[in-house]
Formats: sequence, structure tokens, C-alpha cells
Amino acid sequence: MVNVDYSGQCHFRLSTVIRINRRTDYAIRVLLALAKRPPGTRLSSAQIRGEMLIPPALAQRIIAELARGGFLTTFPGRDGGVQLARSAAQINLRQVVEHFEGPILISDCMTARLDCPFENRCPVRRRWDRLQALICRELESLTFDQLALEALEAEGLTAAPVAALSVEPDT
Repeated sequence: MVNVDYSGQCHFRLSTVIRINRRTDYAIRVLLALAKRPPGTRLSSAQIRGEMLIPPALAQRIIAELARGGFLTTFPGRDGGVQLARSAAQINLRQVVEHFEGPILISDCMTARLDCPFENRCPVRRRWDRLQALICRELESLTFDQLALEALEAEGLTAAPVAALSVEPDT
């Protein structure tokens, strides 16, 4: 719920703010860990868990779900691990969020199945529609190659030493 006081300030109650759940956040971390490496790099789930601070109880399920969604390829066995199923430039935040969360809807009135008596005559719905489209476009524009570059820069690394980040699969 949003409350607006007379000063024009918005106050949000945490339970009603649009939120990305923890599983989705961890899935983004898994993909980011792989996107920061050269294409084709395999990492073990233990390496990803350690680097991205993902609880072991959730990591395997998240990796399996990412593989089912076509984001990761898994390699079982002693020399196994996981790697991106396609280039980091072909994976964006909207794809991941919608895979884990479902369609992005900022209001219940945005669903086709809701029978609203005001339908398209509602000025608020038109605003929600524009805002939702803006959010979706922004999430689509954020690809994992861009996020990886920003992460490496934040860690004080540049594109040149990225090849040095290549790691051998767990033995």
C-alpha cells in the first residue's frame, strides 16, 4: 500500500512494494558469476556458492531451475560443473525475473482475466500500462554481459584480465 501525506511524500509498506524474491536474486547471482568469466567457462556449484554467498540448500535447486529454463548447461561428474547455455549478451534480467517470478504485473488490473468495469476508460490503468512497459524495457536492456562488465569494474578489474578469471572445473 502507498500512503501519500500532504507534503507529497510517498510512504510504502514493505509488504506491498514490488519485490524480487530471494530465489530470483540468487539466480541472478549464479548467472553473473558465470558471465564474469570468458565464454565457455565452467564453474562448480561450490565455486559459485562461495563467490556469490548462496546457501548450499538453495544453490542446487536454483541451478537446476536455470538449466530447465535454458540459461545454464550442466555437466555431471568429476570434471563437471555449469556454464552459460548461451552468451551473456543474449540473457537479460527480464528473462530471468519472468522465469522465476512469472509475468511482470505492477497492478492486478493489468491482468486480462480481471473483469474491470472501467477497462480502457480508466486513466490510472493507462498509467500503470506505461509504467509496466517502462519497467519491462529497462529489464530487457540489462544484459548479463553489461552487468558482468560493471561487476568487474566495481571489483577493480578491467576487460583485459577477464581471461585470467578462467578456472578449472572441480576435480
